[in-house]
Amino acid sequence: MTRLRKWLFAGLLVLLPISITLWVLEWVVTTLDQTLRVLPPQWQPETLLGVAIPGLGVLFALLVLVLIGALASNFVGNALIRWWDGLLARIPVVRSIYSGVKQVSETLFADKGQAFRKAVLVQWPREGVWTIAFLTGNPPGEATHYLGNGYLCVYVPTTPNPTSGYLAMVREADTVALDMSVDEALSYVISLGVIAPPKRPPRPVEAP
Repeated sequence: MTRLRKWLFAGLLVLLPISITLWVLEWVVTTLDQTLRVLPPQWQPETLLGVAIPGLGVLFALLVLVLIGALASNFVGNALIRWWDGLLARIPVVRSIYSGVKQVSETLFADKGQAFRKAVLVQWPREGVWTIAFLTGNPPGEATHYLGNGYLCVYVPTTPNPTSGYLAMVREADTVALDMSVDEALSYVISLGVIAPPKRPPRPVEAP
């Protein structure tokens, strides 16, 4: 029974990552294939080719993203975007949702975005218990008025889904900078601590 259990877990370790990866890829391809529904019926690939080809929606979505990005990068596109932003800013409920999503998107995907600057250790959810967090910036002005200087904004992700978590404002002196990249820290969080970053030689201690 011991050997059988060992073989069972070994099989799970091999098949589970492959199965989850294939499932995620299938979900992504299937979802993006739905973007072809925006085309007129006579332009649908099934109508033109007589057969459905999985993955065409992915290429179509990438093409649309590239075209929109190229349009937004020139003078005319910037003018249209400013007009669109001004229009949505006049709608009470839509204004709040759109502006919030736009700010987050610009932070995450812009060339000069400051999201997840570095990985740090913080004591969470209580003193004496440490977890990995990500430095996101400095507290806003009003928070700084009450807290004072020397505080940082950090994002504490949940495991194994780092897309949910907590925003905390902690003293910079209570954080420990980690010698690992953001990607390595995310992999460590997602894998429940199983995938550890590679060991690096200790950093030299600076002379006082």
